[in-house]
Amino acid sequence: MEDFVRNSFLPVIPLRGLVIFPLMNLHFDIGRAGSLAALKIAEKEGSKVLLLPQRDASEPNPGYEQLLSVGTVAEIRVVRKEDGNAITRVSARGLYRVEVHAFSEQGGALFADVEPLPQTDISRNVFETYKSSILQAVNDFAAVEPKLNKEVVKIISSLDDPDMFIDTVCGVLVRNEQDRQRLLEERNAENRLDVLSQVLATEIELVKLDRKISGKVKKNIEQSQKEYYLREQIKAISEELGDNEDEVESYAARIREKKMPPELEEKALKELFRLRKMQGSSPEAANIRTYCDWICDLPWSEKTEDNSDLALAMDILNEDHFGLEKVKERIVDYIAVNHLTKKIKGPILCFVGPPGVGKTSNAKSIARALNRNFVRMSLGGVRDEAEIRGHRRTYIGAIPGRILYCMKQAGSTNPVFLLDEIDKMSSDFRGDPASAMLEVLDPEQNNAFRDHFLEMDYDLSQVMFICTANQAEAIPAPLYDRMEVIQLTGYTEDEKREIARRYLLPKQAAENGLQADTLTMSDETLNAVIEQYTRESGVRNLERHIGTVCRKIARKTVENGSVFRNYEVSEADLTEYLGAPRFHADEGTEKDEVGAVNGLAWTAVGGTTLTVEVTLMPGKGDILLTGQLGDVMKESARTAFSLVRSRAEEYGIDPKLLSEKDVHIHVPEGAVPKDGPSAGVTMATALLSVFTGKRVRHDVAMTGEITLRGKVLAIGGLKEKTLAALRAGMTTVIIPKANRSDMQELPKNVLERLQFVLAEDVQTVFDTAFVK
Repeated sequence: MEDFVRNSFLPVIPLRGLVIFPLMNLHFDIGRAGSLAALKIAEKEGSKVLLLPQRDASEPNPGYEQLLSVGTVAEIRVVRKEDGNAITRVSARGLYRVEVHAFSEQGGALFADVEPLPQTDISRNVFETYKSSILQAVNDFAAVEPKLNKEVVKIISSLDDPDMFIDTVCGVLVRNEQDRQRLLEERNAENRLDVLSQVLATEIELVKLDRKISGKVKKNIEQSQKEYYLREQIKAISEELGDNEDEVESYAARIREKKMPPELEEKALKELFRLRKMQGSSPEAANIRTYCDWICDLPWSEKTEDNSDLALAMDILNEDHFGLEKVKERIVDYIAVNHLTKKIKGPILCFVGPPGVGKTSNAKSIARALNRNFVRMSLGGVRDEAEIRGHRRTYIGAIPGRILYCMKQAGSTNPVFLLDEIDKMSSDFRGDPASAMLEVLDPEQNNAFRDHFLEMDYDLSQVMFICTANQAEAIPAPLYDRMEVIQLTGYTEDEKREIARRYLLPKQAAENGLQADTLTMSDETLNAVIEQYTRESGVRNLERHIGTVCRKIARKTVENGSVFRNYEVSEADLTEYLGAPRFHADEGTEKDEVGAVNGLAWTAVGGTTLTVEVTLMPGKGDILLTGQLGDVMKESARTAFSLVRSRAEEYGIDPKLLSEKDVHIHVPEGAVPKDGPSAGVTMATALLSVFTGKRVRHDVAMTGEITLRGKVLAIGGLKEKTLAALRAGMTTVIIPKANRSDMQELPKNVLERLQFVLAEDVQTVFDTAFVK
């Protein structure tokens, strides 16, 4: 396809009822598949396209035999596709005329082999004679057609090139499609000038006739019809003036009731004064009515009374969610400070964690604990700044942004405002919404938030903003800096089991029409659902599977004549209700081996074990890395290899192995991308094992970044990784000494069942990992 475009072949866009000349700008819409394919190719390959008129404009999908043989090569200037519309708007400029010699089809688009039409010579005297005659016709045309721009006439007069002169006049003045195509196809310049003179004479006569007929039609309007129209207009104006006065007074009363700041009230009343002077049916009056409606509907002084009972607030938070102690403590702290100071700016919190851990539902629970109204705004996919700040009133149909829309929905100045998925915002030519959010989420600025539509300062300082995100790295740094970030890690199996027992099972039973005591599931059954049917940090899939079990029980109940009886779901029943298990518990190495080490990794759905395998093969000391490793992980592997080679003598490694053997490092599950520096100690241990022949303990897992000096650096996701080690049956976990403080946040059962070795140097790792 690229070869076609580079040679004499150009993509073709058929035109219906349009003929474009060189130097002419044309705007047209395309929606046919072939035209869209040609446009896409042209954009990629130099923006040139052949515009060919159709023989029959009514043909929806013309083939090459239904296209004319002479057209214009044009340059695509602007392509605009409206959201939700299958039509694409194209702006193009004609370059030169061409003749088509052959057609071909490629990639769903039509291509044409073209040759430019040559410019013919014409004597200067002949051209000046025709030019004078045609310019007189142009001036006559301008005299009877006021729509013709005088500047265009000046430009035409200044043209000295015959082809440019003819093409410009044709593009501006010739309206008949057949005449335009005839002038486009004519090769001889003198013949083109002769035809153009005749066509212009006809065009002028047609315009004169059209204006004469229009004048007669206007004079034929009956006097009685004029009088009736005027009487009805006067009547409508009188009615509008009477209603307008009452409307203005009604708005004024509502504005005074809102108790907004004096300067804002004065501005609103000035807008009403403008409305008083306007005709009620004018577009500007409708704009002012919309403006006044928004001012009157927004909360200015209305607020809810905060709950100051700490015990009640904690009971509500515990009633709705299990765990999440950091969030609950932060909210109770806020209530206590608010109770003492009576005036505190709303905090800007950001809950960062994997899907399904309760970020959004926690915001609703916080609103209930504080006795505040709750509103939610989803930011996923928002890419227009106007979504945040609104549109200026100069635009037709302008409205405020979604911030003020949600405040109107809340009905109070101090709601809990959830900004969901703040890490999913994007930007394009319409602006950067993340930058607009800087003012909203800055406690020093949001007391005077200015929406483009409202054009007034609106106080957001009493609002408690709660943002949610899955990845903190995706939040712009200036925005991240303005928020108090609370990390929500994944739930442990014990926590999931308690959540399922306390919340999910009763909820799903009620939603599926079962009585509270109809369905019971033992701890072993819930554990089996968690371990064998879900693989997530949160509990969304767990709730779905419990819902599936409830639906199966509901079906049995109906089949038994809607007689409720107790169903106790055992682990053996899960295959009947949920099908075969989808997941199996993480397993490390089954026995002590050489060159195989259990690593630990963090994923978006929790931690997992990662076996690193190393083997030697004849070669010249190269290193081969497989398992779809990212750049950072590849660098960690090379760092570990360099460390082991640099200490070869210390570890008793035969130098011949380093020079005569290639090293192959593989991390299984090759279809899964892997990256990060925390597998450094794992790779170093596997390399040393394969070079020295020492076996590595199969009940040891490790994580940590490594340096060339053998230092073990801190890692993230410790909770998720240690839970994965526990699931895989490990007894000892080696972690960086720098992560000692993170152990305080580990679940109690993890601390009790795992032995932790804190490593500051790689030697500690080797001493622990190798079989004595």
